Amino acid sequence: MNQDRMHRSWLMLGIGTAGQTASTTVLYGLPFLIPAFQRKFGLSLAEAGLLVSCPILGILVSLLGWGLVADRYGERLALAAGLLPAAVVLAVAAQADEVRTLGALLVLAGATGSSVISASGRLVIGWFPPDRRGVAMGVRQASQPLGTGLAAAVLPPIAAAAGPGAALLCCAGLCALAGVAVAVFAVDPPRPARPPQGRVAAPYRGAYLWRLHVVAALLCVPQFVVTGFALVFLIEARGWSPGTAGTVLAAANLAGAGVRLLAGWWSDRVGSRVRPMRLLALATAVDLGLLALGAAWHSPIGTGALLLAAGLTVSTNGLHNTAVAEYAGPLWAGRVLGVHGVGQHSAIVLVPPLMGSLIARHGYPPAFAAAAAVPLLAAAVIPAQRPAATWTVEA
Repeated sequence: MNQDRMHRSWLMLGIGTAGQTASTTVLYGLPFLIPAFQRKFGLSLAEAGLLVSCPILGILVSLLGWGLVADRYGERLALAAGLLPAAVVLAVAAQADEVRTLGALLVLAGATGSSVISASGRLVIGWFPPDRRGVAMGVRQASQPLGTGLAAAVLPPIAAAAGPGAALLCCAGLCALAGVAVAVFAVDPPRPARPPQGRVAAPYRGAYLWRLHVVAALLCVPQFVVTGFALVFLIEARGWSPGTAGTVLAAANLAGAGVRLLAGWWSDRVGSRVRPMRLLALATAVDLGLLALGAAWHSPIGTGALLLAAGLTVSTNGLHNTAVAEYAGPLWAGRVLGVHGVGQHSAIVLVPPLMGSLIARHGYPPAFAAAAAVPLLAAAVIPAQRPAATWTVEA
């Protein structure tokens, strides 16, 4: 890879990561506003969980479309056309005084902001060769724990001081800044010409992609159990203040970003995305088991396991996203990443309300025990071998 291309690759990685980080604050960071939403609207834990899952519903209805836009018209257009409208929608949502109106606007924010899930992955994969792609996607995927950590550190104190509307305005500002950066600086990666007939066969022959879609969906469940209820657990079950809990969880999510980078580096070194994925899934199951036991016994082990889970539960995201995009190739990656994301968000859209209901009735230990069983199933479904990647990048 020549020097100019290398510099451009890292610039595109920075832009894609910034866009994903900004959108993550609203797509996945709203659980940190559950106490604020409960105070403002008088919601139960299950009702507040349903409200903060509204952006996930928006992702479900739009993700395939954004993948098609990225494949047909390029990553830059898809990213800017999602992030900038998301900023406008969030600014309007910040003024909402009725919970149904807010929920509808959060669905729309998820639908627009989800463009980053397909398009930023394409932007990164398209600019890096296979032997650097794991690390590059690790950086890009680190944007989710970075965005979640940012939300944990910033949104609760803003909401405590000025209400949840002010916190949503903060999210709107971040999306606006990222959208402008994409519009001004992003460059689509080179891609091969379409064949003369203009049609490329879908990469779904065999079970490899389908199994990875299922694995990704399963691994998102424990991730969102931890993300959705870590703050509430530390406040209710451990007696921490919201500010302290948010700060500690922000640090734990930063560690999670580092875990994703290490996982990507590991996969580059061993030449496989699936082997590290299986081992990390098993480690996640063990840690969540300790979390369930620690919660049941009111032991400090539970608190330590929860903070470790903030990193472990997100450790595999870059690996399975890289695996499916590589196998799909440059002409199908956007749509395949869209299918991949739809599967994940279909699995997690009901996690906040269902787990909120389970916790309200039976406490935290059963919820954490259920979450521990899911990565065990995922480890059994992960494919044993990785077919040769079909996406290559010229030096």
